Amino acid sequence: MANDLVRNRKAFHDYHVIDTWEAGVALLGTEVKSLRNGKGNLQDAFVDSISGELWLKQANISPYDFGTYANHDPLRPRKLLLHREEIKKIVAKVDRKGLTIIPLAIYINARGKIKIKIALAEGKSRGDKREALKAREAKREMDRIRKGNHD
Repeated sequence: MANDLVRNRKAFHDYHVIDTWEAGVALLGTEVKSLRNGKGNLQDAFVDSISGELWLKQANISPYDFGTYANHDPLRPRKLLLHREEIKKIVAKVDRKGLTIIPLAIYINARGKIKIKIALAEGKSRGDKREALKAREAKREMDRIRKGNHD
């Protein structure tokens, strides 16, 4: 997406993405300003279900440079805003199949609201990662040959 504030670049390398959802996220003012400055990281972040609510954990949003005493804790848990029925469906899939929920991106939607794209995902094994890497290299090589820039 063109208006991504933060992307989880390793998500597709480490996981097979099965399904995705768009969720709102409860942020503080200094977190919004910091995200708009591109100071966020979803590398080790995950989504956890606690008493019927979904929480974004380990997402690092750096403190706002011009924040005062009201600056936020960079690793604090942040509540995800979804309809109760959607949360029930997501949690049921995670419980039943042993899958996990990961954040893919934080972005600004068409209405100017900050949203987070979360995905139901299954972890890749080391062999799967190697196969994906080989397939990507083979595709690059074929494109290079097709284009005529083979060395």
